[in-house]
Amino acid sequence: MESLEDIKARIEATVPGARMEIVPNGSPSAQRSLLLDGECALAVAKFLRDDERLRLDYASNVTAVDWLDQIIKEKVKTKQVVEGVEKEAEQTVEMKKPGYLEVVYHLYSMQLKHGPVILRLRTQDRGEGNHVPSLTSIWRGAEFQEREAFDLYGIVFDGHPDLRRILMWDEFKDFPMRKDYVEPDDYEYEPTAHDKVLERAKSHQPIP
Repeated sequence: MESLEDIKARIEATVPGARMEIVPNGSPSAQRSLLLDGECALAVAKFLRDDERLRLDYASNVTAVDWLDQIIKEKVKTKQVVEGVEKEAEQTVEMKKPGYLEVVYHLYSMQLKHGPVILRLRTQDRGEGNHVPSLTSIWRGAEFQEREAFDLYGIVFDGHPDLRRILMWDEFKDFPMRKDYVEPDDYEYEPTAHDKVLERAKSHQPIP
C-alpha cells in the first residue's frame, strides 16, 4: 500500500477543500494517522472507500479518546529596566489548552487485503462543541461503534441513523469512559450492598 504521505497528497489533489494533517505516534506500533477537518470528513471517507488503489471498505474498529484540559508552561523572554539599564529576563507563562474528544477509525481493504489507514476526528471541546460527522453512511459497520462512543464518551455523531445509548440505560446522565468520571456511590437500578455504599461515600468525604 502507498505511504500515508502519498495518500494525503492524493486526497488533497482530489477532494476540494480537504484539510488534514499527519499525526505521529511514539508508541512501539508507530502507526501514524490522518487527522481530518470535520467539514471534509465525509468526502475524504468516500474517497478512501472508493479509490481504486485503496478500496478501504472495512472499518474494523472505532474508538475514542478523552483529552482533558492542559496547563502548558512556556518560557518567554522579556525586557526589564533595572536601575536605568534595560536587561533581558526570562519568565514562565502558563497557558490553558482546552481539552477535546477524539474519534479514531481503523480502516482496511477486504478487497485488496491491505491496511490499516487510521483516521482521527476531533471535537471542538468537551462541552457543547462535542460534535463530529458520522461516517456510518460510508462504513455501515461503524454504526454500533459510534453509538458506543456516544454512550461512553458523549461524542455526538451528526448524521448518525440511530444515535442512542447502547450499553448504559437511557436515564443515565454521565459518560463512564471520560477521564474525570466519578462513579456514584449507588445505582438506582440495582441497589448496592449497604457496606459498599458507605465505603464509597467515605472515600470522597473531607477528613474532619
